[in-house]
Amino acid sequence: MHKFIPYVLKSLWRHRARTLLTVSGTAVALLVFCFIGAVQQGLLALTAGDDAGRTLIVFQENRFCPQSSRLPQDYERTITKMSGVQDVVAIKVFTNNCRASLDSIVFQGMPPEKMKAWRDFDLQSGDFSSFAAQDDAALVGADVATRRGLSVGDKFTIGDVSVVIRGVFQSTSAAENNLIFTQLEFLQRARGANEVGTVTQLEVHLNDSADPEKIAKQIDAEFKSGPVATTTRTKGMFQADTLADLAELIGFVHWLGYACVGLVLSLVATTTVMAVQDRIKEHAVLQTLGLRPLRVFGLVLTESLLLSTLGGILGVVGSTLLLSSSGMSVAAEGVTIAFEPSLVLAIQGVLVAIVVGILAGIAPGWQASRTEIVSALRHA
Repeated sequence: MHKFIPYVLKSLWRHRARTLLTVSGTAVALLVFCFIGAVQQGLLALTAGDDAGRTLIVFQENRFCPQSSRLPQDYERTITKMSGVQDVVAIKVFTNNCRASLDSIVFQGMPPEKMKAWRDFDLQSGDFSSFAAQDDAALVGADVATRRGLSVGDKFTIGDVSVVIRGVFQSTSAAENNLIFTQLEFLQRARGANEVGTVTQLEVHLNDSADPEKIAKQIDAEFKSGPVATTTRTKGMFQADTLADLAELIGFVHWLGYACVGLVLSLVATTTVMAVQDRIKEHAVLQTLGLRPLRVFGLVLTESLLLSTLGGILGVVGSTLLLSSSGMSVAAEGVTIAFEPSLVLAIQGVLVAIVVGILAGIAPGWQASRTEIVSALRHA
């Protein structure tokens, strides 16, 4: 079949306008498909994995936004003494927008030593010691730096919070690339208020043998009659609950991905049918020259496969470049879903294009291979 590839390419180029429109339409549909897949992967990364199930988040009962949760920081000492608890990190959260937004800025303030112990990131530029030595210093995630054009030494202000960038980091967690880390006491004193002694949430890291559900109930029972009642959930459950409305929307958008696949199937199949109709007499001549019906079927299938695969590759490459360069994300209540490209997603997109190309070529190929030679030669 490979010796007929030049013939197939020549046939496609013969109607170049139709071919280019089909390839471009397929590319756009696969770009949207991969974009939706990236959003779904970002949501899954927040709610799955060992960290999501082995870390607890303690926050104020009935809190509806990070700023509304004000826990006494000394709860940290009480929780640390509980059996099964490895460490507790006090975190102050500030965000410029609690509602769903594509450009939310989320600050997390915590002690530098805790940050170094429990956050896995590499500084692309800047110096951690400079950050730790300066009260209003900040470490900025790579995606935030890309969106806002930030670099080391810049001063960044959002709302009433102003920081000096002392480092740009790349985290192993895609969501953290959309965060800005500051020192805990700085964020407690920011925005003209003195909130030293209160935090937004406590991040509880457990030993391997600990029972997360049991310790979560123990923490809430301990502070039920205290100055501030708490609600404790695993990190994955906390993030899933916070993003419940967005997750429902993303679940609905999932059907849009299937619609894109259907669009590609319809587009490629229609183009292939038109190509077969244009070359009825040509296929009859090929069979007269000794080409078997199965070979004609293969030629049409190859043409459909090339159209779909080429468009799919362009769509996958386009989505990868777009997602890599834009650092896009969506956040709600201080929890961020990162839109990150991945090799798995790229392979999935190309495989979808290949499968669609094969399916789209079956009916037109069968039609071409079953054509009666005499009636086809008489075709005007």
